[in-house]
Amino acid sequence: MLNALRRRPWTCRQCLQRLQRGQVRRSLETAATSPARTSSYDYVSAANPAEKRHEDETLRKVFDSRPFWREFSQRGAGLSKRTGLVQNQYLTSPDGFREFANVSLQKCQKIVAKVLAASTLEEYKAMARDLDRLSDLLCRVIDLSDFMRTIHPDPRVQEAATQAYALMFEYMNVLNTTTGLHDQLKKAAEDPQVTSHWSEGEKMVAQILIKDFANSAIHMPPNERQRFVNLSNEISQLGSDFVNGAEPAKSHVVLSKNSLRGLDPLVIQKISTWNKASVPSVGVVPRLALRAVHDENARKEIYLATRTSSKRQIQLLEELLVKRAELAKLSGYSSFAHMALSDKMAKTPEAVSNFLTSLVASNRGQVQEELAPLQSMKGASPLQPWDHAYYVHQRVLEYSRARRSRELSRIPEFFSLGTVMQGLSRLFDRLYGVRLVPHETAPGETWNSDVRRLDVVDESERHIAVIYCDLFTRPDKSPNPAHFTLRCSREISAEEVAESAAMDDSSHPNDGMATAKNPDSNTLRQLPTIALVCDFPDPPALGDGPPTLLNEHSVRTLFHEMGHALHSILGQTPLQSISGTRCATDFAELPSVLMESFATAPEVLSLYARHWQTDEPLSESMMRSMELDRSAHGSIYGAVEDESQILMALVDQAYHALPSDTPAIDSTAIYHRVFSQYSSLPDPTDVQSPTSWQGFFGHLYGYGATYYSYIFDRAIANKLWQDVFKSGQASVDREAGERYKNEVLRHGGGRNGWHCVAGVLGEQNPSNADGRLAEGGEEAMREVGRWGLGRDGVSG
Repeated sequence: MLNALRRRPWTCRQCLQRLQRGQVRRSLETAATSPARTSSYDYVSAANPAEKRHEDETLRKVFDSRPFWREFSQRGAGLSKRTGLVQNQYLTSPDGFREFANVSLQKCQKIVAKVLAASTLEEYKAMARDLDRLSDLLCRVIDLSDFMRTIHPDPRVQEAATQAYALMFEYMNVLNTTTGLHDQLKKAAEDPQVTSHWSEGEKMVAQILIKDFANSAIHMPPNERQRFVNLSNEISQLGSDFVNGAEPAKSHVVLSKNSLRGLDPLVIQKISTWNKASVPSVGVVPRLALRAVHDENARKEIYLATRTSSKRQIQLLEELLVKRAELAKLSGYSSFAHMALSDKMAKTPEAVSNFLTSLVASNRGQVQEELAPLQSMKGASPLQPWDHAYYVHQRVLEYSRARRSRELSRIPEFFSLGTVMQGLSRLFDRLYGVRLVPHETAPGETWNSDVRRLDVVDESERHIAVIYCDLFTRPDKSPNPAHFTLRCSREISAEEVAESAAMDDSSHPNDGMATAKNPDSNTLRQLPTIALVCDFPDPPALGDGPPTLLNEHSVRTLFHEMGHALHSILGQTPLQSISGTRCATDFAELPSVLMESFATAPEVLSLYARHWQTDEPLSESMMRSMELDRSAHGSIYGAVEDESQILMALVDQAYHALPSDTPAIDSTAIYHRVFSQYSSLPDPTDVQSPTSWQGFFGHLYGYGATYYSYIFDRAIANKLWQDVFKSGQASVDREAGERYKNEVLRHGGGRNGWHCVAGVLGEQNPSNADGRLAEGGEEAMREVGRWGLGRDGVSG
C-alpha cells in the first residue's frame, strides 16, 4: 500500500502533507443551488448603497451580538426543508456520507474506464480535464469527510465520515497502481496533435499528474515498485514514531533551590523537596527558568537538558533519513532533497542553500544589533545560548516598565471580532472588488449553531464563494487556527450537468453545493467553499458586556487565515488541481503572510478599528503606540528568532541533501556543523556529550527538505509589501490590489510562482533586472535571500 504522501496524483498534495503532520487538510468550494431551480438561500444582490451599508453593519453584529445572531440565524429556519452539511445534498444524516462516497466512486469508475479505453484524438484531447475531474471527485469526498470527522460533534457523523474517507482513500490507492492511467496520460502529453489543443492549465495538470505518477513508482519494474512501497510504509511508520516519541535524554535536572532564585517561588515550591529542586526537561517550567533564573550555571544545565534528545529519538531520525535517501536513489534522484524539491519553486537543494545563506547574511546585521545590548547587560564574559532568553526577558521587562501605557492596554477594545471581520470585508472591497456578506443558513447546513456563513460577492453582485466561519471556542475543539478548502473551484462541463440530470430529478452536478454561471459563457462554475476555524472566546450570551475582543496577535492570525481564503476565492481556475491554494508548497504561504502586514497598517486600521461601545476610531497616537510596541519587541528578539528558523531550515537541507547512497548518518555532528558555521551565538560543542536538539525537530518528517518554505514566502511577502504596497502607504490602493490579484492570486497554482513574483514586481523593479526572477534558479533564490524578512514580528 502506498503511504499518504505518495497518493498525490488524486488529491491535493498540500492536503496530504498536512495530514501527514497530524493536521486536517485544507480544501475548496461552496454551497448553492441547482442550475435548474432556485433556492431561498442563494445570494440576493444589494440593489443600492444603503443596502450595502446594511450588509456591512450586519456583518459586525452577527459576530459581536449573540442576541442579534440568534435572531439572524433563525430567519431561514422555516424557509426550507433540511439541507445537508455545507448544502451537500447527501449529508442530511450520517448514512449520507456512505451514499456520497458510493455515488462519487461510481462516477470515478466511469471516468477511469473512459480514460483506459481512449483511442481517438478527441478522447485524448479530453484526458487532462477527465483526470482533473477524477481528482475532484476524490477530493470532494476526502476533503469534506476528513474535515467533518475532526470538527463535527456527533460521533455517528465522525464514524460515517471516517468510513467515507477510508473508502475513497483505498480507491485512490488502487488508482496509484493502475499503470494504464499513467500510460494513457503520457501518450496524450507526448502527442503534439493533443497538446496543441490543450490550454496552459491542462498542460500543467498533465505534467503534475505525470510527475506524481513517477514519484509513486508506477513506472518501476514490479520488484522495485514493491521495494518502493515497502520503503514508503517504513518511512511513514518511522516518521510517526519520531514525531510522537520526542523525549529528552534526562527527564529532570536536579539543582539546589538556591540556584533557582529569580524563578517564581510558587513554581520552585511545586518542584522542590527539601533543598533540592527537580526541573523537568520539557514543558513550561524549563522555559520559565531560562527566562528568570539568575544563576548562569543553573541556566546552562537546564538549557543543555532541554536540547539533548534520547538516543532512541536520534536512532529513529537517522534511520528515517537513511531510508529517505534510499527511496530517492530508487526513484533516480541524487538525494531526497532533489526528489522533494523538483516540483517546488526552488527546484534544487543548491538553490535553497543559496537562499538560506544569503538570508543569513542579510539578517546578520540585525542579529548583532539585538545581541549587543544583551552582551552589555552580561558584562565581560561572552554571551551564551543559555543567556539569550534571560537577558531578552530583562530587556522586555525594562521596556514594559518604561513604555507600557494605558493606551496599549485598551487596544483590544477597538478590535471586536465583528469589527475585524468588517475591516477584512472593507479591505477586500477596496483592493479587489469583493466583499463579505452574512447569510442565514438552512437547517442542517452547519455542524454547530455558532458557525456563521458568509457569501463572497464581487462588484457585479455575482456570488463567487462561501466561507463558513467557526471562530468561537468550545469543548474538544482544536485550538489551532486553520483554513480549509472544502471544495475547489472548477468549471463544470455540459456533460456533467447532463449526467446528473440523467441520474434522478434531485441530483445536482455539484452535489447541491454552490455553483454559478460563468460571466463570459453559458457554462457552470463550481464555487469555492471554505471553512475558517479559530478558537476565540464567545460573546456574552445575553448581549451584556463587551463582545469577543482580540489582541493584536489574534487579529494578525485572523488576517493570516483569511489570506489563504482569499487565494481560494480569487484563484478560480477552470481546473481544480491548480485552483486556489493548490500550488507549490514554497508558494502557498505567500498570500497569508502578506495579509498579516495589512492587519495593522494605519491606512487599514482607519477602515475598521473602532471602539466596541462608543464607536470612536482608534486614534493616531494609539496606532503609533502599537507600531512602537511591535517595533520594540521586534528589535529585542525578532532577528535572533528569524536566525533560529533559518538555522533549522539549513539543518533540514543538510540532512536531506546527503547523497542517496549514504550508508549511515551522524545527525548530531551535522547539526553542530551547521550551527557552528552559521549561528551568531556560540554552539555548545565543548560539553562532554554534545546536545542533540534535532530529536525534538518533528517538522523534519512532515516538511522533509521544505522547511525553508515559510521563511521563503516571508521574504517575498516583505518585498511585495515594500515595493507594491509601499510599506503600507498603498495598502488600500486599488491599482496595487489589482496588480497583485492579476499577477498572483487569480492564477491559483496554474502559473509558475517565479512568473507571479516577477509579474507583480514589474520589469522596472531593480530586483527583477533583465527578467532574472522569471527564470527562477539559484540566482533568483539568492536574490530573494537578499530581500530579508523585515523587522515586523518574528517567524512562526
